[in-house]
Amino acid sequence: MTNAIVGIDLADAKQMTVVTDHDSRVLARKTFRVRAWDLGAALDWAAIKAAKAGFTGVTIACEPTGHPWRILGQLAAERSMAFVCVQPLISARARRREDLTTDKTDEKDAVIIARPAAQLRCYAPEPVDETWGWLRHLGARRERLLAELIAQVQQMRDLLERVWPAVLEAANYPFRSRTWAATMSITLERDGGDFARTKRLGLARLENLVREEVRCWSAVRPTLRITRTLFAALEDRAGVIAHRRGALERVGFVLEDWFATRWRRADVEGRMSAVLDELELTQLVTSIPGLSAIGAATILAGTGDLHRFASARALVKHAGLAGHLGNAAQRPRPRRPLPEPDHPGAQPLEAHPSPSGPRRGVAAATARRDRHRPALETRHRHSQLASAPPGGRRTIS
Repeated sequence: MTNAIVGIDLADAKQMTVVTDHDSRVLARKTFRVRAWDLGAALDWAAIKAAKAGFTGVTIACEPTGHPWRILGQLAAERSMAFVCVQPLISARARRREDLTTDKTDEKDAVIIARPAAQLRCYAPEPVDETWGWLRHLGARRERLLAELIAQVQQMRDLLERVWPAVLEAANYPFRSRTWAATMSITLERDGGDFARTKRLGLARLENLVREEVRCWSAVRPTLRITRTLFAALEDRAGVIAHRRGALERVGFVLEDWFATRWRRADVEGRMSAVLDELELTQLVTSIPGLSAIGAATILAGTGDLHRFASARALVKHAGLAGHLGNAAQRPRPRRPLPEPDHPGAQPLEAHPSPSGPRRGVAAATARRDRHRPALETRHRHSQLASAPPGGRRTIS
C-alpha cells in the first residue's frame, strides 16, 4: 500500500483534515476554515504532507452525510486521488469502542474516519456522472410524489368516511376511478357540503359535465353508472352532518392537490423514461418479464451506473430483486389485475394523467361551471391558471 489515508471531518465552514498512515498514526493535521467547494487547498496540502512521509499518493476518506461529500469527491477526482466513504454507523461504533462518546471533537472524529478506511471498512462511491445523476434526482422526486399521493388518498378517505361515507360506495375502487374523481370534482366545486345546486342541476346535465371533465383525467369516456350512483348518494344523510361543509371543502382542496400531484408524477416518469432512452437501456430492461420501463428506471435511479457492478448477480442483489425477477421469469403474467390502489393491502398507485390529454370541450365546461360559482371562488380559480403547468387541468392548486 503506497497511499496515506486522509480523514476529513466535514462541516459547514470548518473542515478538520488529518493525514495518517495505515496504523492510524497521525502524520499531520490542520483545520481549514473554508466551505466544502474550497477544499482543494486541503487536498493539495495533504498530498504534500504524504509525500514528505514517503507515500506516493493519498486516499481521501469522509462520511457521506449532507452534500459536501459530493463536492469533496469531485475535487478528489480532479486531482486523480482515490476517494472512499465510511458509513456514519461504523464511525459511531468506533467512537463508542474507544469510549469517546462524551468527547466529540473534530480532531478525533477525523482520525476515527481515517481508521476504517485503512482497514478497508469503506466503499468507493458512485462516480459523478451527469446522466446517471439526473436519473437519481428524478427517482428521488418520484419517490416523494408517491408519498404525497398516498397521503392525499388516505386523507380524502378519512374525511369522506366521517361525513359522507356513501360516496365511497359509488365505485368499487373510487380512488382509481377517473369517473368518480371527475364527478366528485364537479360536485364539490359547485356545492361543497350543500348539494342543493347539484340536485337542481339534474342527473342528465351532470352527466354532460362529467363527459367533459373526465377528459382532464385522461379518460376517453366516463362510466356513467358511477356518476348515477354518486348522484343518488346526494340524498344520503349518513355521517357527521355538522362537519360535512368544512370536511367536504377540505376534500375539494385535497382533490385538487391530488390531481396536481398526479400530473407532476406523470411528468417525472416521462422524464425518467427519456433518460432511460438516452442511456439506450429501454429495450434491454423491458425484456425482463414483469418489469416495466418506469419500474426499471426507478431501480436504476437507486443503483446508478451498471458498470460499477462486476456481474449481473451483484446488481440484482444490490437492487433487492433476486426473488422478484427469479419468480417472474418462472411464472406467466397474472391473469387478474393487480390490487387496486385503495385496497387495504395495496399501495394507492393511481392511473396517472397525461399532460397532453384531450382538451376539446373543457373550456366550455369550465365556463358553464364558473357561472354557478360564487364570484370570490371564480377569482381564486382564475388566479391559479397563471401557475398551472402546460397541458394541466384548469384548477391546479
